[in-house]
Amino acid sequence: MATTRLISMHQNKGKSIADCLADRTDYAKNPSKTNDGELIRSFECDPKTIQGEFLLAKRQYSDITGRQQENDVIAYQIRQSFKPDEISPELANKIGYELGMSFTKGNHAFIVATHIDKAHIHNHIIFNSTSLDCTKKFRDFLGSGKAVRKISDRLCLENSLSIIENPKRGKNHYGKWLGDKKPLSHSEKLRQIIDEVLTRKPADFTVFLEEMKLAGFEIKQGNNISFKGENQKKFIRLRSLGNGYSEDEIKAIISGEKAPINKKNHHQTPPSRVNLLVDIQAKLQAGKGAGYEQWAKIFNLKQMAQTINFLTENKLLAYEDLEKKSLNATDNFNRLSTEIKAAEKRMAEIAILKAHIINYAKTREVYTAYRKAGYSKKFYEEHAADLLLHKASKATFDELGLKKLSTVKSLQAEYAELLSKKKQAYGIYHAAKKEMQEVLTAKANIDRLLQSEPPVKENEKAPNQR
Repeated sequence: MATTRLISMHQNKGKSIADCLADRTDYAKNPSKTNDGELIRSFECDPKTIQGEFLLAKRQYSDITGRQQENDVIAYQIRQSFKPDEISPELANKIGYELGMSFTKGNHAFIVATHIDKAHIHNHIIFNSTSLDCTKKFRDFLGSGKAVRKISDRLCLENSLSIIENPKRGKNHYGKWLGDKKPLSHSEKLRQIIDEVLTRKPADFTVFLEEMKLAGFEIKQGNNISFKGENQKKFIRLRSLGNGYSEDEIKAIISGEKAPINKKNHHQTPPSRVNLLVDIQAKLQAGKGAGYEQWAKIFNLKQMAQTINFLTENKLLAYEDLEKKSLNATDNFNRLSTEIKAAEKRMAEIAILKAHIINYAKTREVYTAYRKAGYSKKFYEEHAADLLLHKASKATFDELGLKKLSTVKSLQAEYAELLSKKKQAYGIYHAAKKEMQEVLTAKANIDRLLQSEPPVKENEKAPNQR
């Protein structure tokens, strides 16, 4: 379960863009909050040189477009806060990266810093307001906060985390639940009025139309009957309202040939899943009372029934088959997980290396001029961003022991191939995870049941066992 908030990061008065970026990114990268930097990931930038890379992109934006920055927004931040004790720092960092990729659509460089210094693990996702191709700026749009929340909720559900069902909008800090109360659409309002009119049991379809006119709707008849209510710009056809609202279906409801739609029962109950049995004795020793004991016994009976149903449906009634299935399911999940992690690691390496190669090429002439200027302090101050990027790129190449640099084209090809493999793996990853969890839960329940059976004494054995 995670709350989200999208924040515009402004240039403070009296401070340069470089200083403001440094303040925000340095706070996010704080080693004491990110486990000495282990919980920091990035896309199309190096966390060590993010300030210079963001500045260079903004300068190139001005050179390419001829436009100057119209407002004081220099970057954007997504704060994503998780429910305490529900997620590991590593998974939170992974989800934060996926949220950043999904929301920016891979068009903006960003870093993800996962903070673990508070009870609630939370992410700081900072992305450049300038696009990677330096031709556009990100514009905060109406409903952008809701878009972030929807992506975050989807990622939480995919990773078996809970979500808030009815988030509330407010001006609280990012650890509070945010969201919007969605107003009814014109189509939904029309459905509600139709349902209300039908409850009055009009004598025929003509009377029904008259009731709709009295309710404030303008009616257009022809091949398709359409309605237009107050503040509607266009007519809405009956057939566009979905099941139960066509002209023939409404006539059938009026004549009694068909029952009205029961909206109270339109939510289907999700299929039951196998849960672990409750350790009743441990709970009683922890202070639970007789009421809890009674509930736990009923709960365990239901879960054993669910377990037997699961084993029967999957033909795992022999313990040897269940044990083999649990091992295979675990091995399959671990293999997919390893493949995805390896691909993600290499993709991150490629992204950083590609950024350094591009930065090195772009800043080579500036560094050459700096050297010819005798390493002038004035020259350095005028070209600080370029020189910082150049030095950082050279240091990275030396650290990796690269004598010959790969081409950006070859790195892009390798990245695309890894991304394709990762997507294929993800397609079966969640199904494999669910299968493993179900099988291991069923096996754990059976193991507990077998351990709880009292051993058979020698004098209690049947005659044919002696």
